[in-house]
Amino acid sequence: MTYSASYRRILNRMGYYSYQNGLIIRHLNEEGRWDSHLQHCRSFIIKAIEFYNPKIITVLGSGWLLDLPIAEMIEKKIRIRLVDIVHPPEVRQQVADFLNIELIEEDVTGGLIEEVWEKAGNRFFINKLKSLSDIVVPEYIPSGDYGMVISLNILTQLESLLVAYIEKHASVKDEELLGFRTAIQEKHVAFLKQNPSVLLTDINEVITVKSGQVSRVPTLLADIPEGRFAEQWIWDFDLTGTDFYTRRSVMNMKAVIF
Repeated sequence: MTYSASYRRILNRMGYYSYQNGLIIRHLNEEGRWDSHLQHCRSFIIKAIEFYNPKIITVLGSGWLLDLPIAEMIEKKIRIRLVDIVHPPEVRQQVADFLNIELIEEDVTGGLIEEVWEKAGNRFFINKLKSLSDIVVPEYIPSGDYGMVISLNILTQLESLLVAYIEKHASVKDEELLGFRTAIQEKHVAFLKQNPSVLLTDINEVITVKSGQVSRVPTLLADIPEGRFAEQWIWDFDLTGTDFYTRRSVMNMKAVIF
């Protein structure tokens, strides 16, 4: 789809373009340290494809295609539907010649981006939003025949920019924000459970600061089923200390075939 100019401004104001560009820059800065994680993702997805033998695959959060075995999927002549809020121009160019690949730009939260903008945007210090009770977390339903669904490392990211925006334009309790984040993740998992699906997600982030102190921050808030198959590994997310050179972090990852 082609977004209206006003919607593109919303995405820009809420940081979606900057986030996307920042992700590829971080990947390049890590100079290959993400390779093990990316290979784990691709290998697990290939196992799911071999298990379900799907004719159609819908990838939610396709991003830069780093963690997707796109070459193997093309070779199997699978119809591939890549869904993301915005597709990088480089990705559009990469897949342009493949007739079995469809690029779809949609809000995977089902419209929550616009909902948050309408309820929390254009507010200043004196009239900050006081409650999230009027913000309804919708259900996302892809259009058309979506076959096997892959949730590609986006479960814990669906709420990140929304929460950051709310924190600037609202004054709500931490418990309410936690409930909001949890509801977003639960809606996503509920959709996946209704279909042949693959979930790849971080569970928590282990942070080591310069002093050597280690803390574990939960990122997965929704309950996920055991599934038919599951694997876990560690993603060396930021070993170079790019977060202002004050901390390094790794992600504990989990992948599940529903």
